[in-house]
Amino acid sequence: MLNEPSGPTEPNELTELTEPTELNAPGAGLTALPAPAGDPASLRRVDLAWNELTELPPWVGRLPRLEHLQLDGNRLRDLPDLRGLTALRDLHLDGNALTRLPESVPELTGLRTLFLYGNAIGELPEAIGRLRNLRHLAVGGNGLTSVPAALWRLTGLRSLNLAENSITEVPEAIGGLTELRMLDLGHNALTRVPEAIGDLHGLTDYLYLSDNRFTTVPASLGRLTRLTYLNLTDNRLTVLPAALGGLTALRELRLYGNRLRELPETIGRLRELRELHLMNNALTGLPASIGDLSRLRQLDLRNNAITSLPGSLAGLRSLTHLDLRNNRLRELPDGLADLPALEKLDLRWNKLDGDPEVLHRLSGRGCAVLR
Repeated sequence: MLNEPSGPTEPNELTELTEPTELNAPGAGLTALPAPAGDPASLRRVDLAWNELTELPPWVGRLPRLEHLQLDGNRLRDLPDLRGLTALRDLHLDGNALTRLPESVPELTGLRTLFLYGNAIGELPEAIGRLRNLRHLAVGGNGLTSVPAALWRLTGLRSLNLAENSITEVPEAIGGLTELRMLDLGHNALTRVPEAIGDLHGLTDYLYLSDNRFTTVPASLGRLTRLTYLNLTDNRLTVLPAALGGLTALRELRLYGNRLRELPETIGRLRELRELHLMNNALTGLPASIGDLSRLRQLDLRNNAITSLPGSLAGLRSLTHLDLRNNRLRELPDGLADLPALEKLDLRWNKLDGDPEVLHRLSGRGCAVLR
């Protein structure tokens, strides 16, 4: 860490290192990086994030003990030769202006984390496959249209972020990344989900597949029995496979912005589900099994074409928010009044017949009813 200055400090001035293992100057307004007053050779951590750096001096690439280098949010277009960073484990370069992966980076074979999100890298080299110890890779928000075959051989990856590119295809080789816990393929130009997605048995945290061009998803998706969050929003899905019911650990399912006309009956098997988001589809009804989701807290059905609700909704004993705006409802099941946790029911832009008693019962016990 740097000494506290006794008075105003020039943006490019680094005071003497008091802890020779760390150099921390995030958000310090630096436009250039002079050598610190102390000996940098013992540095283990350097944090220069959120400055205005456009280049780094060569000495940064010659720190033999450095383990963590954080350079997010600068204006770097290139890097010096980093092959001297033989102890480096974490390299953070999000939000810079890099147009290619510097040649020395694949030589850093001890890297466990490589973050390159939000640069302008149009292509990754096959040499990225040398990073066999990599656990976390983020190359989203670049200009990628494809990724090299070598990437799919990084079988130790725990998280992979390829979002916000223009990738058109993901090969079946993705199935070899069985250690993945998080995978983000959202906001690309994919037209199919590979069957091998079902081989990613380690997926526990998140699977983002939003904003692509999928019309279907494979039944193999249902083999991801440990997955807790699935996002398939803003695609072109018209149906879901019955195998979706195999996602028995799922807690949040986001399906809004598709063309779904119905839900599979097997959705009732998702007993751990807390949130179900289905707005902006073409649903005309719900399966009776929806009432088996006893832990569901939020159910969003805005902007569909639902004409009636199943009486089984009374089984949603944990439901706190039910959004039914802009559907085609004329009446409501009496069981809605018996939902003990319901705090808000939104029925705006429906045309209910008369003045249903169920709404008076709900509002009478403190539920906010909007109609």
